[in-house]
Amino acid sequence: MMKLAVTLQRLYHLETKCLKNKTETLARFGFTLQIFKTALAAALSWFVATNLLHADYPYFAALAAILTVQVTVADSVDKATQRIIGIIGGVMLSMLLGHWFQIGSLSIFLVILLGMGIAQALRMNPQIISQVAVSSFLVLAFGQDEEGYAYARILETILGSGIAVLINALIVPQNAIPDVERSIIASSAQAASTLKALNSLLQNNGRFRKTGRTEVNALIRVMDKCHLTLKLAEQSLKYNPFLTHKRTRLSRLAVSINKLEHITVQIRGIRRGLADLQLNAVFQEEYPNIPQLQKAVSATAEGITVFGEAIVVPSDRNLAALRKQVQLAREDQAQCLTDFKNIHSAETLRDVGSILTDLSRITSETERENPTREGM
Repeated sequence: MMKLAVTLQRLYHLETKCLKNKTETLARFGFTLQIFKTALAAALSWFVATNLLHADYPYFAALAAILTVQVTVADSVDKATQRIIGIIGGVMLSMLLGHWFQIGSLSIFLVILLGMGIAQALRMNPQIISQVAVSSFLVLAFGQDEEGYAYARILETILGSGIAVLINALIVPQNAIPDVERSIIASSAQAASTLKALNSLLQNNGRFRKTGRTEVNALIRVMDKCHLTLKLAEQSLKYNPFLTHKRTRLSRLAVSINKLEHITVQIRGIRRGLADLQLNAVFQEEYPNIPQLQKAVSATAEGITVFGEAIVVPSDRNLAALRKQVQLAREDQAQCLTDFKNIHSAETLRDVGSILTDLSRITSETERENPTREGM
């Protein structure tokens, strides 16, 4: 069963890769998947409005479909909601004012002023505010002369928006999980390289002081991008019934990203501790086994790299490598504790102890609740 699951997974990735290559080829000529979805949604909306509903204004359905198709299903639902709310608000306002005003400069001014002002006072989305203005103007201009125009605007907008959302969910729905996985690999590699780079603070000869702040700031930027990628992935799965099975996988990746965030916090603490040790005049004398501390830092950093790989590909090989690296890091950290008997300065004991504590916490993040095959 395990071999069959692996084989099916490989076939899925191969099929996805082939589809992606074809899509990229078409995109070079300007024919992206979103453009195709938009054209299909508009055409289908026109067909349904004309042949099934016998609508007098089918172009409103097509227009709604064009404006509703977005990158993710969640974005399409939000866009559709904004259009429908805006149109209903604009129609109601125009029908109300239409009893007292004929179309003209004054009535246009008042209906747009009141419509946008009320929407703004209710703190609605800017797109809803503009939609209220457009709908109120069109209904004021054409609704008084053509019976049923106002209701047709609402019905056909709902129709076009609904078809656009459905097409976006049915036809190759966006799956941003691979982007999250790549982001996790990049973030774990960046965290590991940052921690290894901090070893140079222990090698400082005193001629100039290093702080490691540049490296840590670069890590923070990478983690911010990782969180943004996760947010976009969550949006891509929202309101999408055909990617429900991916949500378990994404929830596990989200837990791993939180672990990487905790690791980043510990690395920032290590940086501050190492920077403080450079100002400690007796550190080199009281703690001569600096190479062992550097070894512990490097072993812990290597564990972060393996952790990222095991998260993305939780194979038996990667999980075994992670357990082995965690054990090595623990051993190197424990070896550093044996040198504490030579430390008499409370300041040195505090700084070295805080660094080892942060290293231990990083290792705990990588070993606790190791990734499993579940949810792949």
